[in-house]
Amino acid sequence: MKLPLKSYWTLLHTYLRPQWPRMVVLATLLALKIALQLVNPQLIRTFLDQALGGAPVDVLLWRGAAFFLIAAITQGLTVANLYVSQNVAWTATNALRVDLLRHCLGLDMHFHKAHTPAELTERIDGDVDTLSNFFSQFVLHVLGNSVLALGVLVMLAREQWSLGVLFTIFAGGGLIVLVRMRNWVIPHWNRLHEERARFYGFLGEHLTGTEDIRANGAGDYVLHRFYAALRHWLPIHLNAALAGYSGWMTNAALVAVGECLAVGAAGYLFYRGLITLGVAYLVDRYMGLLFGQIAELRWQISDLQHADAAIARVNALLALRSSLIEGDAGPLPPGPLAVTFDHVSFAYEHGSGGNGAGNDAPLVLHQLNFTLAAGQVLGLLGRTGSGKTTVARLLLRLYDPTAGQVCLGGTPLTATTLSEIRRRVALVTQEVHLFHATVRDNLTLFNPHIDDAEIHRVLHTLGLGPWLGALPDGLDTELNAEGGGLSAGEAQLLAFARVFLRDPDVVILDEASSRLDPATEQRLERAVDLLLANRTAILIAHRLNTVQRADQIVILEEGRIREMGPRVALAHDPNTYFHHLLQTGMEEVLA
Repeated sequence: MKLPLKSYWTLLHTYLRPQWPRMVVLATLLALKIALQLVNPQLIRTFLDQALGGAPVDVLLWRGAAFFLIAAITQGLTVANLYVSQNVAWTATNALRVDLLRHCLGLDMHFHKAHTPAELTERIDGDVDTLSNFFSQFVLHVLGNSVLALGVLVMLAREQWSLGVLFTIFAGGGLIVLVRMRNWVIPHWNRLHEERARFYGFLGEHLTGTEDIRANGAGDYVLHRFYAALRHWLPIHLNAALAGYSGWMTNAALVAVGECLAVGAAGYLFYRGLITLGVAYLVDRYMGLLFGQIAELRWQISDLQHADAAIARVNALLALRSSLIEGDAGPLPPGPLAVTFDHVSFAYEHGSGGNGAGNDAPLVLHQLNFTLAAGQVLGLLGRTGSGKTTVARLLLRLYDPTAGQVCLGGTPLTATTLSEIRRRVALVTQEVHLFHATVRDNLTLFNPHIDDAEIHRVLHTLGLGPWLGALPDGLDTELNAEGGGLSAGEAQLLAFARVFLRDPDVVILDEASSRLDPATEQRLERAVDLLLANRTAILIAHRLNTVQRADQIVILEEGRIREMGPRVALAHDPNTYFHHLLQTGMEEVLA
């Protein structure tokens, strides 16, 4: 696949334009280096001709000193060029990483279900790292090498027009060959990058599940899949490597032919008396520079082959758009919000990474139609797989309904912004994710505007004051991502603390107390009462005592509403399914 020039220009303009002062410095350093590389051989040429002509020793010494001084300055410019270019590269690639990460976080759950975290890590970091040389050196060095090669050809023509013509034809032909090689190699590098991303996705997924793999004796099976992935990767890697080496071999052949041309042409002209020994040296030295530029260009083309594949993948990622289009209706009404499901049907998407549900996808929810008044509590019941968690996901707008609409405070979720929904609605699940960060950051989710006094107040409200006091560094104590040192109950209480600190207007508890022991659940009862006060709430539960707070009950069965109504009325009506659940034990019936 051949990328259009616009793809390169867009990246360069976006990430190098803010660094234009550094780019000016880089261009200046490169221009000075090119000028000195063209001047220095002239000093040796003059030195040789003057030495053979019997020039005074002091003149020759000055010529030699000037040569070594210019050589030293050239090396200094090379070091400075490298320093500046690396700063440019790191600044540009880090900015691109941030943009890619922000873009991925904004994509819908269909995308994240189709791509593993390790695969996304490779695409955000691995592909971008490949572009480091593209940002720091490619454009300036290609231009610089082209200018230097042109300067060499001009200098040769200035000495002997036939040399200029001969090596211009040679350099032009060599460039055409190298460009054609590049177009042949790029598809191999594309396949290699894709396979590497898949492999790291597999590796990250299985390393994350190490505990379950070892506990269930699946280590041999995982190793078998690991070896199979490596065997599949090997021929792709070999093809890409061989394609890359073909460029090196082509360049080596061009250098060999060029050396023969340089030695043969200089020797012939010197033998015919058309040039001096100094000019013969100049031809050889300039041809060395020309071959060096061809070699540099070959390496730059090799880097561009990698960059092409990375740019294509970066552009493909940035081109993805979330199916969750944000509205512009402004903020939702203040205070507790009414929740309305207006004939909502939903199907999870089949396939990978597209937007919207497929036409053949089975519906998880069928024509859900209910309203929860502001400030009331809904008990949402049903067997596992009945669609309870999907209701929570739609209310958080992690997905959009396939049909119908979800409203908060009378406003369709599609009419407001995602940030407004996330600010006003909070979810607590039975699975609590902790970050490798401090207790403070785990509670505030890295929000620096929540002060420590508020965190202490919430933790004491939840009965976690003694736990906090026992930590070696208090709120600065580091937690690991696996929650080491925390019981399931303590982790669940930390999840409740997050919601208290956010102070939302709608709270969803998705079987949040199902993992708690009776003693810890008792500690949570008062906190839940405080959390639900003056808020709209949805309690997704199996346990009977959890829904005793509910004003309304909705019972789901295979994605449909089997029964709904006021909790008290349903509980006292012997003909209702809810009354039957209360009599037989809800935990057993809904398990």
